[in-house]
Amino acid sequence: MDEISPLLGSQPQESPDLLSPNLRPRHQELIPTPCGPIKSWSELSCLLKLYFCFTIASLLALLGLTLNSIYKQRMETDVSDEDNLTVSLIQLLSILFCIYYISRGVLQENRQELVAFVLSVLVVMIRSVVNFSVQGSKGKQELLVRFVCIMCLGVVHVFCTSLLIQRPNMMAFRVGGALETLQEQYFLLNLCFSMVTFDLQAQLCLCILITTSDSAMFARNSIILGVGVVWACLTAAVGAVAVLKEAKVLVWVFMVQNLPQVAFFVYLMYTVAVKWFADNTYTLEAAAVTGALISLVIKLVLFWGLIRLVHSFGQGLRERMFAASK
Repeated sequence: MDEISPLLGSQPQESPDLLSPNLRPRHQELIPTPCGPIKSWSELSCLLKLYFCFTIASLLALLGLTLNSIYKQRMETDVSDEDNLTVSLIQLLSILFCIYYISRGVLQENRQELVAFVLSVLVVMIRSVVNFSVQGSKGKQELLVRFVCIMCLGVVHVFCTSLLIQRPNMMAFRVGGALETLQEQYFLLNLCFSMVTFDLQAQLCLCILITTSDSAMFARNSIILGVGVVWACLTAAVGAVAVLKEAKVLVWVFMVQNLPQVAFFVYLMYTVAVKWFADNTYTLEAAAVTGALISLVIKLVLFWGLIRLVHSFGQGLRERMFAASK
């Protein structure tokens, strides 16, 4: 302490165990998790804590309204309400993923997850507008509360999260250090991990679409639903482990696992083509085509990121990530 005392001027003598203010670290240690290190809750700013709590509370409120709508639609015996049930189920799934995206996005300063959150919110808003616009007077009255909440809260979330995305990302520096190559690897890793989750969301939505598209094919659709959900979850798990553990073999296994999903897209397009002119409603058909195209784009981005990420395996990023709090 004698060597640095001139730098401190005439400040009172501190305990040897306490660091002086100009020697204390600017941030706290990171907390290790299976998905990578996160910041501690106490390190977040007051405004960020307030927005995070508001976001989680609003998403839980929308979740409750959606569950209430699903319950009412399940009690209805009118066949024309099947489209509403499908939209509500997909909306329920999207809200659950939004909770996951905003949690990782805030605690990890993860721009990719925040972008995925904004995209999911926009998809929910667009889906709500389309669903509400095709309803009759009775249907609009039943969905009015949920529609107004989704639109108002959606605008707030898109605006606030967009501001968060524009903030400087210090997490990449804290994990990768001053080396730009490691920071780029950290960006690619987060991108791939986010796209794996986003792909899982798209696959589950497609499973819901195809299994609720025709009540006459209930038995076959139930089999497709079971196999599709299990395969999508298994594929996502392999992809996540391959990225986090830097396992090249699992990366190739993950790519092979996506081939049956491409076949699923072909089957979905065939089903849509057969039913396209069978009735006068095209809500599910349009949603299926849109979902398949979005899933295809997600897979292309994911494969591009994985191919680039594989070349950087074994260069020390994994050790930095899971030793960030030590």
